[in-house]
Amino acid sequence: MTKANPARCLPDDLLERIAARAPAYDADNVFCAEDLDELRAAGYLRLGVPSEQGGADLGLAATSAVQRRLAQAAPATALGLGMHQVWVQAARAVAARGESFLQAVTDHASADHLLAFGVSEPGNDAVLFDSSTTAEPDGDGGYRFTGTKVFTSLAPAWDVLSVFGKDESGSEPRLVHGFVLRSDGDVEHLDDWDTLGMRATQSRTTRLLGVHVPADRIVRSLPVGPNQDPLVFGVFAAFELLIASVYVGIAERAVSLAVAAVGGRTALDGTPRSQDPDVRRAFADMRGAVDAVELQVSSLARSVDDVDDLGARWFPLLVGTKARAVDAAQHVVDEAMRVVGGGAYRATGELARLARDVRAGQYHPSSRDSAARTIAASVLGPITR
Repeated sequence: MTKANPARCLPDDLLERIAARAPAYDADNVFCAEDLDELRAAGYLRLGVPSEQGGADLGLAATSAVQRRLAQAAPATALGLGMHQVWVQAARAVAARGESFLQAVTDHASADHLLAFGVSEPGNDAVLFDSSTTAEPDGDGGYRFTGTKVFTSLAPAWDVLSVFGKDESGSEPRLVHGFVLRSDGDVEHLDDWDTLGMRATQSRTTRLLGVHVPADRIVRSLPVGPNQDPLVFGVFAAFELLIASVYVGIAERAVSLAVAAVGGRTALDGTPRSQDPDVRRAFADMRGAVDAVELQVSSLARSVDDVDDLGARWFPLLVGTKARAVDAAQHVVDEAMRVVGGGAYRATGELARLARDVRAGQYHPSSRDSAARTIAASVLGPITR
């Protein structure tokens, strides 16, 4: 596994071009197609692929650092394309724990195929532990999936889409996971992504119209309800921590923008604004908040890479870290807006865009309420009914 070098993976000149395109993607509400083209050419889709398959062999901690760097240039690009990295890191986590059923994910990434998630469903708070999508057996080990998925990042561009649904044909319902190829057809994306922020992800609603997934692309069949299957752990760990990384990157960028803005201002008496005790206290608060969550994300990601045995602590730590990172990022951006003053309120300003983008964090699983329930259950036990 290669040590992180975010600047080598994402050189300054590439980041400058990505940052320059971000305002127009946001204003025009379009997918970050040019960013994808350049990042694919730079090997971004192969970051977590083993070196023997042509990748950079980065683990979760190293990929997290790359995602923070990308998010400082273009949060929506980092969030959307980060879904591909979630699958690649999930495959690494599964392989590190002795399983090979996600090898196809690594193979797709090694060929620069873009992977996306078709998991979230309207009203389904159980996320990976239940599904309103139907999975109908074809009699040969494959399935036809019918249902609606929401927040499907990379909708205009994915090559491979993960899907899962519920098979109720047997004595006990099962949750079936598989992968759809773009060429399969029977998948419809609605042009309905008109959001407050993170607009370049184009995470559109997706309808699965009986799309057929053959047996060789079905990777898991699991019972309904919470479990610690390697697939669930791999996806959950990579998703929570790479999502958190994007929001840490947003917070870091907000601090940098605020420093630049304050550094060029003086009070009427000529005193530099950077010498104002209240301003300095605000910056201490912002930087401290960023440091705290960055360290949490980095430490837990290393534990995933190192196959640490945290047992029942894993899920409370993962959901708690994600929730804290999102809350901290929103606080930091809000504080940066306040310290910078009225100039930050311009709709075309980068801080204003960050203030919209950062609010998407509360809608990614796990929500603050869901995280609180998980943490409370780990301390007090489940609620008895």
